[in-house]
Amino acid sequence: MQPLHRAFRPQWSLRCGPLASVSWLLLRASRVHSSLPTTTCSSPEKQQENEVQKDFSSRLATGPTFQHFLRSVSVPQEKLSSPEAEDPPPYLTVDELLGKQRKVYLETYGCQMNVNDTEIVWSILQKNGFLRTSNLQEADVILLVTCSIREKAEQTIWNRLHQLKALKTKRLCSRVPLRIGILGCMAERLKEEILNREKTVDLLAGPDAYRDLPRLLAVAESGQQAANVLLSLDETYADIMPVQTSPSATSAFVSIMRGCNNMCSYCIVPFTRGRERSRPIASILEEVRKLSEQGLKEVTLLGQNVNSFQDSSEVQFNNRVFTNLSRGFTTNYKTKQGGLRFSHLLDQVSRVDPEMRIRFTSPHPKDFPDEVLQLIHERHNICKQIHLPAQSGSSRVLEAMRRGYSREAYVELIHHIRETIPGVSLSSDFIAGFCGETEKDHLQTVSLLREVQYNMGFLFAYSMRQKTRAYHRLKDDVPEEVKLRRLEELITVFREEATKTNKTSVGSTQLVLVEGISKRSPADLCGRNDGNLKVIFPDVEMKDVTNPGFRVRAQPGDYVLVKITSASSQTLKGHVLCKTTLKGSSAYC
Repeated sequence: MQPLHRAFRPQWSLRCGPLASVSWLLLRASRVHSSLPTTTCSSPEKQQENEVQKDFSSRLATGPTFQHFLRSVSVPQEKLSSPEAEDPPPYLTVDELLGKQRKVYLETYGCQMNVNDTEIVWSILQKNGFLRTSNLQEADVILLVTCSIREKAEQTIWNRLHQLKALKTKRLCSRVPLRIGILGCMAERLKEEILNREKTVDLLAGPDAYRDLPRLLAVAESGQQAANVLLSLDETYADIMPVQTSPSATSAFVSIMRGCNNMCSYCIVPFTRGRERSRPIASILEEVRKLSEQGLKEVTLLGQNVNSFQDSSEVQFNNRVFTNLSRGFTTNYKTKQGGLRFSHLLDQVSRVDPEMRIRFTSPHPKDFPDEVLQLIHERHNICKQIHLPAQSGSSRVLEAMRRGYSREAYVELIHHIRETIPGVSLSSDFIAGFCGETEKDHLQTVSLLREVQYNMGFLFAYSMRQKTRAYHRLKDDVPEEVKLRRLEELITVFREEATKTNKTSVGSTQLVLVEGISKRSPADLCGRNDGNLKVIFPDVEMKDVTNPGFRVRAQPGDYVLVKITSASSQTLKGHVLCKTTLKGSSAYC
């Protein structure tokens, strides 16, 4: 998945394995504020709050124990269709599960899946009576949606918690105390450490526990710490319509599956996101239709291994058709059988709205059979851009990474894609300094960058993560300074080759979806072309081919034709020609 910040970062494919299909409940009897400075407050409101908390605690003490939740693992539970339909726990009333207009502040870190998770979280909380705020100072609840893919990502959260501790201390005497929650992958991976080390944190919710947030927040209101972090075998949030967090957005992410079965040796996500499970196609199409009705012009289908999608939700889908893999690729798991596959989903999604662009990420190179490539070539609204994570250019390192292919198989796939989809834009992920990587291995990655000439790249130095296969079986033996030096060399080579590739666009006419004003110049607009490259052009009047005789200025969500005049490794620049439509643009490009 593409991270939210900084270029050259990798589209990490999120991966994980299941632990249970029910919640794990952790209630800590110690007060959340025990590590904070003691403050005396004797207001009537505070006394009333203390009485409420005592009443809640007494009911909590007579409620289910931790063993109760463990025993319920063996009892199959029929999943209800929506979080609103669930009965409250015996130690809570319906009223205590309501937000009562408490204000929630959400911060998102990491990949696009976390952006989508944030929208799911807000959908759940909004329906339970919470309000949204963009002002940290007025928030009653602060929730951080976190990433664990690298040590640096986790350190960012630790630093943020240190900042929030001071804010929480100021609120000790407030009528509505500040509650802080850690959501997502870091909550899943470091549950005990977070609760023991950071008394500032009131609740934890793993990626499959967002439905439980109203209960967790109700428990936190009593002064207890609460957590639900076990993974699910079937949770996809298919029945929850995410609430767009950016009202002016022209594009949206649509999660089509969760989890991953690949188990690459370097990746922590198998232990934070669960096994692969796909949403029913009907629910995906409904969400895309609603986004189209809202006027959005682009959707990106999201998944940890998006192109291994398999909808087996209905009996008629469960035929014994085997998975078709790319030539020369293998899997680390038993080959899938039956169900509706990614090519079927892509076909159906592209038919919803001919004026809506379709993208997808993050795929695995093994899951690009010819039917998927042909579909991308044939449909005008499926972007001719493919993310193809390589990770390394050395077959020896790829084997240690358990990627399921050699350099030769990867390069052959590149050639096949370019033959099938002329003009396709390619991007990739690379890891510098993986376990046992020699200078020769590194130079093979450099040569792959030069050979393929990607349009976009996301590169990182290797970060060893606990629980991964590499942590248990390999040695992180490349010195940090060597990793960083190799990373800089890869970035330099990528920029050189991307600049060469992008400069071939100079003189061409590109269809651009306008996003808004350029960050660097209020006189310019920016958008993205079919290949997902940023395009900058002056904000001037132009003709509108959909309304002959009219001149207009481009607005977010418009499709415009831009004549490219210059290019760098990350950006194209040009001058705007006219406003057009997605379907009608092919006659001009």
